[in-house]
Amino acid sequence: MRSRLLTPAFYQQGAVAVARGLLGCVLARSAPEGTTSGVIVETEAYAGPTDAACHAFGIPAARPGHRTEVMFRAGGYAYVYLIYGMYHCFNVVAGPEGFPEAVLIRALEPRFGLGLMRKRRGTDDARKLCGGPGRLCRALCISREQNGTDLTGGTLFLSEGESIPDARVAATPRINVDYAGEAAGYPYRFAVKDSPFLSTRRFLGKRASVDA
Repeated sequence: MRSRLLTPAFYQQGAVAVARGLLGCVLARSAPEGTTSGVIVETEAYAGPTDAACHAFGIPAARPGHRTEVMFRAGGYAYVYLIYGMYHCFNVVAGPEGFPEAVLIRALEPRFGLGLMRKRRGTDDARKLCGGPGRLCRALCISREQNGTDLTGGTLFLSEGESIPDARVAATPRINVDYAGEAAGYPYRFAVKDSPFLSTRRFLGKRASVDA
């Protein structure tokens, strides 16, 4: 996996391009218990200060100590936050330095370390191991401790994988961002349509364009 790590240049493309490009790539985590990994099958792009669904919405510059500070780094770092006081969400910072964009990894197809994932998640159903942001973080042992981690090497990294043709990809509105007004309809969620490992099949039957 490490011989084909995604390069820093890959992450400089901006959130929408990176979100699409990450489909089929491999997310891996090496922890004291062992290594786990999965193929990315669902992502969401959050496109900076003008995107009302993005954590950096309306924030023009980095604020020291603020949870979005890492988003202002050059692409290729982990942005991990906690929701509902109990679930972690793993994001990939995307874009040039100073442009706070990120990609939420919503679902993986488990590939390596399934026994360890099952133990952590308390289920034998492979479809439930990494089918959701919180589930995949628990399965791969990702928490706030990994916030700010360089994803181009080390114990948390992404590598090249299968190339997913456009015919297999759905571009739909993001999940649970109804508060974001017009931005709630942006087709910034990318999913491998025929994957049984998605967090939800919501919207997959609707036509959506990245340019809409």
